[in-house]
Amino acid sequence: MSIREDLEKREQEYLSPHATLSMYSKGREKEEEQCDIRPVFQRDRDRILHSKSFRRLKDKTQVFLTPEGDHYRTRLTHTLEVSQNARTIAKALRMNEDLVEAIALGHDLGHTPFGHAGERALNRVCPYGFKHSEQSVRTVEVLEKGLQGLNLTYEVRDGIRNHQTEGMPCTLEGRIVRLSDKIAYIHHDMDDAIRANILQEGDVPKEIGDVIGYTTGERLDHFIHDIVTHSTDKDDICMSEEVAKAMKNLRAFMFERVYTNPEAKSEESKAETLMETLYDYYMKHIDALPKDLLLLMEERGERRERVVCDYLAAMTDRFAIATYEEIYIPKSWDR
Repeated sequence: MSIREDLEKREQEYLSPHATLSMYSKGREKEEEQCDIRPVFQRDRDRILHSKSFRRLKDKTQVFLTPEGDHYRTRLTHTLEVSQNARTIAKALRMNEDLVEAIALGHDLGHTPFGHAGERALNRVCPYGFKHSEQSVRTVEVLEKGLQGLNLTYEVRDGIRNHQTEGMPCTLEGRIVRLSDKIAYIHHDMDDAIRANILQEGDVPKEIGDVIGYTTGERLDHFIHDIVTHSTDKDDICMSEEVAKAMKNLRAFMFERVYTNPEAKSEESKAETLMETLYDYYMKHIDALPKDLLLLMEERGERRERVVCDYLAAMTDRFAIATYEEIYIPKSWDR
């Protein structure tokens, strides 16, 4: 018996009856030989962790555009916090922790530079629309590894695709990540807003604080405990009605005070204009795209608009700004 088979047997013996077992995965789009050490979801996790798109998350905006302080979250630290929350819940519920971690680490791989400002811009100008969840799936299926893709399992791709509110993953592990994503961004975006002096701890309305706590730490702890308590031995991942309502109200509070705050978001219109301008430029100068992306059109018949979005969405904040400056900002004469 290989090490992988032994680990799969342990999953059968230990994990919840509602967990997704590695040995029963629906598999990959391209069949490949099994690893003798790692079950399939652990292997997916490793592929995501070693991908270029994962490394680029370190220089992509979470909420505050290119912040000066060292302690503001980036898209990478957001991803790590989602993963940690999800793993804590999964371990407590005896769900498949490898599957949870793979989905969490991959859920934002296709996110644009400048956070949701970049996403809004591409969705506005691309005639086929743009959603970062779909782009994350496209990243792992098509764009990674020189257009070979990562060939991830169905369950991981499904969890990535359905991590937003309107989606519903087919596995309970995916549903854990879906909730953990919301918990993570509400928690850390409030922490960053307090750091930026946009909010104070005491600004949280009493009717919310009385239910889930008055500090970021208290709220995070309460959310996770509530999910574990109300999901144990159930074929679902859920919160109590009281806590779910409080989280919905806290999210609305954050939209009002932070996500649409003119002070916090004063530069976003510039970021959107930058993205729209670059989109227009590459639509007119398609040969300026990297050669591998041009192959998507030449050999696979991909649409020009989609390939331009592929290039722009993959950019980091810093690279997008540098590209814009290279194209549109005149340089000083130095001879």
